[in-house]
Amino acid sequence: MKTPALSAFILLAFSACVFAQQKVEAVGITPAVKLEELVSGHLTELNGKFKLRVTELTFAPGASLGVHHHAGPGVRLVLSGELTFMQAGKATTYRAGDYFYESGNVVHTASNATKAPVRVAFFEVLPVQWSGLSLTPPRAY
Repeated sequence: MKTPALSAFILLAFSACVFAQQKVEAVGITPAVKLEELVSGHLTELNGKFKLRVTELTFAPGASLGVHHHAGPGVRLVLSGELTFMQAGKATTYRAGDYFYESGNVVHTASNATKAPVRVAFFEVLPVQWSGLSLTPPRAY
């Protein structure tokens, strides 16, 4: 009786690996992981299953991230410059000192339309096994 469950798990794991290998168009983006820690503490149902990661992304002038989702939710902090964020047909400009939240499952793009670099800190909750950037190609939920 465990065979169907095992088969489903293997299929899901394989699908996740194939999905994670797809690329999101990224032009002029430089990422730097600043901190990554395994979740542990009073929320025992999260312990060992998720990690917290802080990544600093630098967007060169004219840089852009194509249509994407993220592997997990997170808060973004614009450290310097101006980031243009496009979601549901609406453009929002975030400036140095602005915070915003991304749920992870909403399709969006981001770009730097200025002549100066933009630095953004990504504070994210990710599956413990996740490696690389949290960007994923769009998919239906």
